[in-house]
Amino acid sequence: MSNRYTMEISVGVFVLITLLCVGYLTIQLGQMQFMGGNYYTITARFNNISGLGEGNEVRVSGVQVGRVQDIELEDKLYRVNVNMGIKKELKLSKDSSASIKTSGLIGDKYISITPGGSPDNLKPGDVIVDTQPPLDIKELLGKYVFGNVEGDGQDSNNR
Repeated sequence: MSNRYTMEISVGVFVLITLLCVGYLTIQLGQMQFMGGNYYTITARFNNISGLGEGNEVRVSGVQVGRVQDIELEDKLYRVNVNMGIKKELKLSKDSSASIKTSGLIGDKYISITPGGSPDNLKPGDVIVDTQPPLDIKELLGKYVFGNVEGDGQDSNNR
């Protein structure tokens, strides 16, 4: 009986260690944060956020500096407030701008923040109002395919 008991204990310990490893990897890969973490929250106000969702990346100069925490639609003006968690060590100037970009041709959306030149920094809870909505590739292709793109009026085959 003691050999079987030792085997059951070994399997139980192995399963417990495996579950702890899976939990750790889930937290690390998902970049979740406990107890508030080392982040502060700022908001960017957009007219359209087509395709952006909670958990998407926030980048400065192509480097991930945070994540989208929450998205809220204003009742009367139909503007969208995107709350972002930004690493505390990163100081962004008050005149920074935010735009929604796409990773690759059909990849995930992310927010790209372009720092400004102001000596004053954004504080937790501040709002970035200089924003640009995402480029709608489908709409742009549709305009091109159906001839609604403004150009020089010449057909490329007749040049």
